[in-house]
Amino acid sequence: MNRTFNLLFFVKKGKIRTNGTAPIYLRITIDGKAADITAKRYIDPKKWDNKAHKAVGNSLEAKTLNSYLKTLEQKVYDSHYLMLKEEDLVTSESLKSKLLGTDVSKRMLIPIFQDHNDKVEALVGQDFAPGTLERHKTSLKHTQEFINWKYKMSDIDITKIDHAFIMDYDFWLRSVRKCANNTAVKYIKNFKKIIRLCMANGWLSKDPFLGYKAKLKVVDRAYLTKEEIQTISEKEFASDRLRQVSDIFLFSCYTGLAYVDVKKLSRSHINVGIDGDKWIFTNRQKTDTSTRVPLLPLAERLISKYDDHPECVNKNILFPVLSNQKMNSYLKEIANICGINKELTFHIARHTFATTVTLSNGVPIETVSKMLGHTNIKTTQHYAKILDKKVSEDMSILKDQFK
Repeated sequence: MNRTFNLLFFVKKGKIRTNGTAPIYLRITIDGKAADITAKRYIDPKKWDNKAHKAVGNSLEAKTLNSYLKTLEQKVYDSHYLMLKEEDLVTSESLKSKLLGTDVSKRMLIPIFQDHNDKVEALVGQDFAPGTLERHKTSLKHTQEFINWKYKMSDIDITKIDHAFIMDYDFWLRSVRKCANNTAVKYIKNFKKIIRLCMANGWLSKDPFLGYKAKLKVVDRAYLTKEEIQTISEKEFASDRLRQVSDIFLFSCYTGLAYVDVKKLSRSHINVGIDGDKWIFTNRQKTDTSTRVPLLPLAERLISKYDDHPECVNKNILFPVLSNQKMNSYLKEIANICGINKELTFHIARHTFATTVTLSNGVPIETVSKMLGHTNIKTTQHYAKILDKKVSEDMSILKDQFK
């Protein structure tokens, strides 16, 4: 049901014809959204009353025009009334289309979602990372599966998307798809972007997300202890491939760089920093934020090991990095060999840098956040929450003061 509905006639003075007359238009405003249609009549702007929105005077010409405009106005009111009897929601655009005989065909959700994803794909490498595109593709796939599960249809008119749709979609993600809370919230967040797109275009006048609340839960992130890092570093591996993977993983532990950022590193990314020592200067692919990390001696030593590696020389890269899938597969093997009872993945190296390497050793959280390339320090604070060792050390200082 519409909350506001207004009509007014006005003269478009910017379209004055050679004979001095300008076209009269009718502006339809529904719930703050306006649409203009031509009244198919012209008038000298001097003979138009801008306050009363009609022709000035009692001449036959003025009376005839005003009578026509009144009839047109009533036609619009009648059309609006009839549409409200058939539909829950009428927009200024849909009413305009009805009056012009060009009724807008139903706008279906899936083509709109697909068009959004196509535009994201076209901008991968410029405004979006490949991972962002994959997440939107997965979100579209889940949306299609949900619509089929709930409505036994392959698509749905966007005007049928209401609060109940959002709640049912949330339920489906958690129950049928078995998504954890944070995963479900992220998929709903991706879907919300499409709804906002529809609202921005005037295709939806009511936000179906009103009243929907879902929050990401803070998850304790796995990381390696100082002893576990040392175990991997000192382990003699029978396979060169395992040693290579462990070296690259350890390098990430000492720099905090993500897999995709380590993979693209070249000599040009190493420069002299403000302190005269070697630093890594790069941009995070995920957020396109500047990252500057001073090289620890252990990290420098790992780089030098691959100075003459054929792949590094030919491709001008620092390390011969395998695919992320293969790296994670080998890391699981490394964890077993080293007796580390953790689901070892490459991303754990980044968590290890944030906790064991930096925060645990007194590096301020603001500095760690800067080196990690976080756009929000709250992201870095997730690591600080799990450092019982740091809490113990800080409280020991306090205890000494009380003594």
